[in-house]
Amino acid sequence: MIAKTFMGLEPVLAKELTHLGANNVEIGRRMVSFTGNKEMLYRANFQLRTAIRILKPISHFKALNPDEVYEGVKKIDWTQYLDLDKTFAVDSVVFSEEFKHSKFVAYKVKDAIVDQFREKTGTRPNISVANPDLRLNIHIAEDKCTLSLDSSGESLHRRGYRQESVEAPLNEVLAAGIILMTGWNADTDFIDPMCGSGTIAIEAALIAKNMAPGIFRKEFAFEKWADFDADLFDTIYNDDSEEREYNHHIYAYDIDMKAVNTARLNVKAAGLSDVITVEQADFKNFTQPKEKSIMITNPPYGERISTPDLLGTYKMIGERLKHQFLDNDAWVLSYRQECFDQIGLKPSIKYPLYNGSLECELRKYQIFDGRLRNFREEGGIVKTDEEKKSMAEKHRFKKNREFKKRIDENEENEEGDIRTFKFHRYDLDRFDNKRRRNDDDNTSDRRSDRRSDRKNDRKGDWKNDRKGGKGFGKGFGKAGKNFSKGGRNFNNFDDYDE
Repeated sequence: MIAKTFMGLEPVLAKELTHLGANNVEIGRRMVSFTGNKEMLYRANFQLRTAIRILKPISHFKALNPDEVYEGVKKIDWTQYLDLDKTFAVDSVVFSEEFKHSKFVAYKVKDAIVDQFREKTGTRPNISVANPDLRLNIHIAEDKCTLSLDSSGESLHRRGYRQESVEAPLNEVLAAGIILMTGWNADTDFIDPMCGSGTIAIEAALIAKNMAPGIFRKEFAFEKWADFDADLFDTIYNDDSEEREYNHHIYAYDIDMKAVNTARLNVKAAGLSDVITVEQADFKNFTQPKEKSIMITNPPYGERISTPDLLGTYKMIGERLKHQFLDNDAWVLSYRQECFDQIGLKPSIKYPLYNGSLECELRKYQIFDGRLRNFREEGGIVKTDEEKKSMAEKHRFKKNREFKKRIDENEENEEGDIRTFKFHRYDLDRFDNKRRRNDDDNTSDRRSDRRSDRKNDRKGDWKNDRKGGKGFGKGFGKAGKNFSKGGRNFNNFDDYDE
């Protein structure tokens, strides 16, 4: 099987898969291959935080032109996977000079399947781009073709808790990957001072409580497969034995009240108001937190989100960190070198990452009083062994960064998922029954029953929205100034097609 992800997150995904119990885990470019049974396939979709989708290869063959693709696909016995009353759709990813249009490749795959059924039965299955019964993926690298079943359907970054978003929201998979890269183990408070729609804070809470990110999803593509084991998936879905209490708190702030309201809505939809407090605040008023904390934030880059004084914003970030975040670690994701330069602090860790098409960096700043030499003499650790190992991946990343552009530029890094997806506005009843199907779904009763225990256990999360946390007053750091009103929105940025 193949788990797809963003460039730079492959080691994180590999670690997740290993922890999940997958075998033969191997890192590739924007993917990690692994082996496992049907349960592993279900768990990978339901529990992985840094996977975009999970593919199950069913055929490997070589093709130098579209006609050879057609013949290779037609050799497969499609009656194993499709019935005449079922619909299907085909996605294609092409890295080859021989194939000029990835959509044309998808059409050849479709034609091969349809023609096989026509020859055998005199009729054909239909195509449904919006909601097919079977999703297929063909990947071509030069002359090597891999045809796979798409077990995920909608990209796995679409968790299901996001009800609203602000301009350029951070992708959920990238947010989770960033948090996991920091090594944070939920033993401190967590702060995002420029939270936008609250994605980083929500993903941090899911990690802190060890909640599966797929719990809010409406469905996965594998639920429509002929061999779908409903009882097995019910067991996986309803197993909350690995969930845990988070004994600290997460604080999310933004200068823009619209962003604050959006983040609150998303936090409430996720049922995480007990551990996340969202307030309006200007980072320039940030004061030293009373509890040990980690800060992870994604300031504006000046690309899709404009700010009147971009460099001044980063200079302010550095000033606040230096004077009001002593003895804590801060992680900043950004794009421009000149922005990092304005922070004015020496990072201890640099991780290259792609935010959509933008080549960014995640930098760690260890804030301590005095000189680095004194910090080390007092037992301070600048880089752990694991961080040093991860930093070595930087060279591999840079070495393999340059590669042929995919023919279809509209699906860069999987963010341009050709299938549309629309979230509905927050509805309390809907989220009390968060995986409820339509009444005409002949499996809706079964699916509702299997999830009843978990929805009832979490029902109070949405009804008991916590108004504050751990003595935070009306400002940063439990003792800061009152929140300022107005100003530019320090929202999260992502080049992901939402």
